[in-house]
Amino acid sequence: MSKNYTVADYLLDRLAQIGIRHFFGVPGDYNLQFLDHVIDHQQITWVGCANELNAAYAADGYARCKPAAALLTTFGVGELSAINGIAGSYAEYLPVIHIVGAPALRAQRAGDLLHHSLGDGDFGHFARMAKEVTVAQASLTASNAEAEIDRVLTTALFERRPVYLLLPSDVAEASLASRPAPLILRQPNLSEYSLQAFIVAAREKLQAAKRVSLLADFLAERFGAGSALENWMNEVNIPHSTLLLGKGVLDESHACFTGTYAAAASDPQTKQLIEDADVIINVGVRFTDTITAGFSHNLPSQKCIDIQPFECRVGQQVFSQIPMCDAVKALHQLTLPLARFWSLPTFKCPSLPDSSESCLDQHGFWQQIQSFLQPGDILIAEQGTSCFGAAALTLPRGCQFIVQSLWGSIGYTLPAAFGAQTAEPLRRVVLLIGDGAAQLTAQELGTMLRDGQKPVIFLLNNDGYTVERAIHGPEQRYNDIAQWDWTRLPQAMAIDHQMTSLRVSSPEQLRQALAGIGDHQQLVFIEVVLPKMDIPELLDTVSKAIQSRNAAA
Repeated sequence: MSKNYTVADYLLDRLAQIGIRHFFGVPGDYNLQFLDHVIDHQQITWVGCANELNAAYAADGYARCKPAAALLTTFGVGELSAINGIAGSYAEYLPVIHIVGAPALRAQRAGDLLHHSLGDGDFGHFARMAKEVTVAQASLTASNAEAEIDRVLTTALFERRPVYLLLPSDVAEASLASRPAPLILRQPNLSEYSLQAFIVAAREKLQAAKRVSLLADFLAERFGAGSALENWMNEVNIPHSTLLLGKGVLDESHACFTGTYAAAASDPQTKQLIEDADVIINVGVRFTDTITAGFSHNLPSQKCIDIQPFECRVGQQVFSQIPMCDAVKALHQLTLPLARFWSLPTFKCPSLPDSSESCLDQHGFWQQIQSFLQPGDILIAEQGTSCFGAAALTLPRGCQFIVQSLWGSIGYTLPAAFGAQTAEPLRRVVLLIGDGAAQLTAQELGTMLRDGQKPVIFLLNNDGYTVERAIHGPEQRYNDIAQWDWTRLPQAMAIDHQMTSLRVSSPEQLRQALAGIGDHQQLVFIEVVLPKMDIPELLDTVSKAIQSRNAAA
């Protein structure tokens, strides 16, 4: 590696400045020289993954725990393998910095027919594809690298979405005259006039109310409003809830937390407390089909105060240039004197359904998981029976919940758990994943073991794609999967690594397995055998709604 200060060094220093300490990816010949700089960097650690898609998922999981994440792939074959994961980060607002090691700029300009290209001399195909799922892109040269790296990184942090940097191998080695100055981050515009107008409109609506409720979702967490929300709810008693995608952004041990809101599929008490209020305050909410049981929410806009990342609405009135945190703090102060005039109904957080002691079913499994969770856990639930069952849990204080309910790419959670554990090595990661989803990304189990990670993994074996069976074709063979001997799989990946692998099929076996985990000092893998068509109530309602919307008119 050159001893000169290079574009590669500048990029890595900038990544370190924004809080990135790990670099996920897969080596390829176009990024190997850059990787030498990664290996030599004092603050950033290289984390190789089994494939590029898994690396993108891992970076996504990391970005849910840290300010941002970094992903490195090679040109063409590598970046296209990762693009599904990047699209998920785009849909769900995660700042993943995707860096693509590209052929030397001189070869690109000559139109050479190189490997990993389409053989037509056009090296812009894949950058144009990336433009659809990133908020900023740059093809780096020696002359533009400093300005473009700063522009792209600050955009990622500001908009909380992925960005794309094409780094030719010769550009990575190009010398720069100086090291970077502190990075100046973009700040959202605040219009004091707009904020005061919003406060006036919100006060008018809230003064006329007798009952008020609050609904929060994932954008509140993404745009840093979680602490302001918690302060507000600690001082003002308002019945409040989250949607599934935002579960965990509010303290679920709070006396005024009403349970997870899922529109018509909600617990009846939760639905009533949220929807029947005179005013519903929505913070960072996006109403998507799977978390509203097919758009069955009854929250007319004239009853709502809606806070989004950069604008607010009161009924039909729109107030622009108001950052979310400023709006939340304004409503906090506004509601302090008003709340004493609002009625606060008596309620308790919904409890899980009763279970059978004779056989292990969904009800019994979730009851035991509820008792197993601890404050500070990171709970990661795969799209399907896992996330819809987990929706009914009451999270302990400080428990982070990771789910991909909008993008919904099955298999996402296993690499995402690896990324989250990399970001938070001292916290306990609990992964809930189905057998069908796990077959897509099981390779990263070996990476967890390689790095000595100690998550607790529950493999819910219900014999195939049960979430798809619930929507359509319960007996069709396209919902069947190959039968794996799951408990032996980690052992095959665990050369010279300690781990625990168990299979449970009864309530007592599960109880003993959970009791035996204790202060676990190694990875724990528990295969949980559940009935094939046993599904959580929420999934049953959601699947019927999806089936109806997918059917011919």
